[in-house]
Amino acid sequence: MIYFEEGLYPQALNLLISLLTSGTTSSPQLPAFLPPPLHIAFISTLIVHPTTTTRAKSLDRIQAANLSLRYLRLLLKSLGPIQGNLNEAFIFTGLSISSRRGGTGRRRITDDGVSPTAGSAEGIENDLANSGSLWARAEDFWQAVGWTFNCSVLHKRRWERWSAWLAYMVDVLETDWEARGSGPNPRERSLIVEYTGSRGITTGRERKALRAIFADGRAKSLAEFHEIWPNETKELKKNADIKKAEAKIDIEADNYGDYMEDENDADLEDSSEELSSSSPDQEIQPEGSIPNGADDLGGMESVNLRLRLLSLLSKVADALPNVFTDINTLYDNYLEHIRSLPMPVYFVIMSPTSLRHFAPAAESTLTQYILRSLISASAPLPPDFNLSQEVLEFSFLPYPANTNSVIDNTKVSLCVETLLRLLDRHGYLSLTTGLQEAMEAGITARSTKAKRNQRKRGTDGNGGCDGMWLRASAERIRSLVQMAKP
Repeated sequence: MIYFEEGLYPQALNLLISLLTSGTTSSPQLPAFLPPPLHIAFISTLIVHPTTTTRAKSLDRIQAANLSLRYLRLLLKSLGPIQGNLNEAFIFTGLSISSRRGGTGRRRITDDGVSPTAGSAEGIENDLANSGSLWARAEDFWQAVGWTFNCSVLHKRRWERWSAWLAYMVDVLETDWEARGSGPNPRERSLIVEYTGSRGITTGRERKALRAIFADGRAKSLAEFHEIWPNETKELKKNADIKKAEAKIDIEADNYGDYMEDENDADLEDSSEELSSSSPDQEIQPEGSIPNGADDLGGMESVNLRLRLLSLLSKVADALPNVFTDINTLYDNYLEHIRSLPMPVYFVIMSPTSLRHFAPAAESTLTQYILRSLISASAPLPPDFNLSQEVLEFSFLPYPANTNSVIDNTKVSLCVETLLRLLDRHGYLSLTTGLQEAMEAGITARSTKAKRNQRKRGTDGNGGCDGMWLRASAERIRSLVQMAKP
């Protein structure tokens, strides 16, 4: 704790790593040393705080951020989220009254009451452990998620650090959920349930979660999911005085380099990426170009994290509808966000490869949910969401969209393609005359209907070039059916 309070983060973290690994690697295995939850929360803040990452004044600060991530990963692997007390450590509390008035106190509310604050036996006299902590600065988990995904689009340097934090948190959430069941560790007490509003915050909780997951760096998204720390995206001026950071540390002489110095706003400037890049609202695609949908969402790493969160929420809704929300309500909200996505982004989210983040049943249900909203009214929809080749041939495969839009017909085709691949992946697709006839009927129907609304050659106005997306999906469907075994 003394190391943390004095800003000697690498020394503290190396000691904690040594204490953790010495017990778990010994034979017979000895109990691992576990710091208080408040210390774990502090360590997680070091992963992303500007002063240890994008505005670090010394290599020691950068090393502290990397060691923090290493320690938390070791903790998750060695002890798991339950034994590691991560549910108690990773609680968003907001600033306490004393913090808002300029104090450093931080209250952490748990099921057992108020946990230690700075000045107590377990507290840390360091701003980053109190009012400057991630867990105090962010309103809740989804505030941090939304800002992370905004950074994936707009602030690539911040994204490098936030993505590491979020990937770790998703690992924790998934591991914690799978480790729980009935008995002493029910899923009702899981961390993801805590984040979905188990403490009485019920209105619109799933809607905020989805807005965070689909945050795209545009003005509306930035207004809701803003930076966690003031001036977070600013960087140190190149000519800022960093002599103190390079000075030799002499504890006996009370010389700590820059460790005990607060940041000076005069030493900050806008990052080079802010000065040179435009927002997604201002971006214009060259005529005739095919945009990469993943880029609109910050790249594939960002897309995969979004999908993992969507998958986890579907598991919570399916298992605990009375605690979170029922699966139909959740998928209604998914539909609201996904159906209207531009074609390139829709393709990235709803492609068979992307949806493998979901369990097979959830993948099938979500795809059918979206498909039912798009498909022609003449399609005889099945009474439930159970998927089979017969259902696909009779209810989905032969039909176009319910509009003449090229985009809607392409989205129907992609949904059908995803369901075909799902059946094929699990060995339930067989080459039959009925399958081939339904396939050709659907390809023809969608192409014919889409052409009615193509008013000009070239782009269709939403990222596809003259029906290219629709034709490409049709060819993939043909290939998939032809390769199916009789």
